[in-house]
Amino acid sequence: MNVAIVGAGIGGLFTALRLHAEGIRCVVYERGEQIRELGVGINVLPFATKELAALGLLDRLDEIGVRTGELVYTHRLGHEIMRRPCGLAAGFDHPQISVHRGRLQGMLHRAVEERLGADAVRTNHHLTGFEQDSEAVTAHFADGSQARADILIGADGIHSTVRSTLFPDEGPPRWGGMMLWRGATEWPEYGTGRTMVIAGGNTAKLVVYPIAPGTDTKLTNWAIGVVIGRPGDPPPSEQDWARPADPADLAEHIKLFAPDLFDHAAMIEATRERFEFPMCDRDPLPYWTRGRVTLLGDAAHPMYPMGSNGAGQAILDAVNLSTHLAARTDPAEALRSYQDDRLPATAQIVHRNRLGGPEQVIEEVERRAPNGFDRIEDVMDPAEMEEMVTSYLQASTATRPVRKP
Repeated sequence: MNVAIVGAGIGGLFTALRLHAEGIRCVVYERGEQIRELGVGINVLPFATKELAALGLLDRLDEIGVRTGELVYTHRLGHEIMRRPCGLAAGFDHPQISVHRGRLQGMLHRAVEERLGADAVRTNHHLTGFEQDSEAVTAHFADGSQARADILIGADGIHSTVRSTLFPDEGPPRWGGMMLWRGATEWPEYGTGRTMVIAGGNTAKLVVYPIAPGTDTKLTNWAIGVVIGRPGDPPPSEQDWARPADPADLAEHIKLFAPDLFDHAAMIEATRERFEFPMCDRDPLPYWTRGRVTLLGDAAHPMYPMGSNGAGQAILDAVNLSTHLAARTDPAEALRSYQDDRLPATAQIVHRNRLGGPEQVIEEVERRAPNGFDRIEDVMDPAEMEEMVTSYLQASTATRPVRKP
């Protein structure tokens, strides 16, 4: 079997490694002229770290990331709502690791070239369309070249060409009204040195956590999200990990927060490069698969960045898909089985993330106590808070066993 993967992001590269582990040949086609290590921080949750470890990549991930030890939810004015252990400290078999998105992508890219060969990732291949017959799929690229494969996987992100070919009338991504401003800078340790802080609810949110090892300082990711529009409005700018932000646009929003553990205003001021990113998703699709073509990761289920789930769900997609392909002789049947397993699960997460994901607990506390509180117990029962968070975690980590043919 020969597989063509469109898109060399985290989902596409991990899929290549997972297919290779199953003995399935594949090539990754990337539209960019090179693999650029763009973006800022993301989190790899234990269920995803497990799959990276299974491919022998945990040591490499540790070299570039930080094992997150605790997560603190706070009111935007700094009052602590709840504190939860993460990863190994929470009893999982694998750690939660915070890492720079581009460095993770670069690590996966190097692993693909080492294991699959230098020609396994082919840059400057901008997909323009594809066609399929009963035997194979033919991909067409902007430079006039073609690639023929048994299967085509669209892992080409929220602006997926594969998705738009399958659903030409879908239209642009759906903006939720929130703009994200993001950056990363070297900053002194705070908390335990492995503490992630999320402050604020669904209208104004501050997220801070370290994403690279260090001694006196650590590379620290920050993000501020503020609702500036209405859901369904056209986004004010295109989704682009590297779109520079105007500092003036962020200045007023910094004042909305009063965290206790760090000086967020000074942290943002010290950041050389700041980026803006409209928070968009898409409605879940009725299907991902047509014949020998399917979708994966953000191309299949772009979601709001709540609950640190985007990269993790792409990794689960890759594991499920590669397992089905290895277990079945009929490629189309394997793709349908993958879709049947993963589409309902990810659709549920897309909808729950629109409500705030596990961070909905912060929104509810701020609704009840907009000006803060002295005792969280006077605002919300801890058992009610725990149920809000754990029900989301259970939904986001649920996997269906692959059905053998």
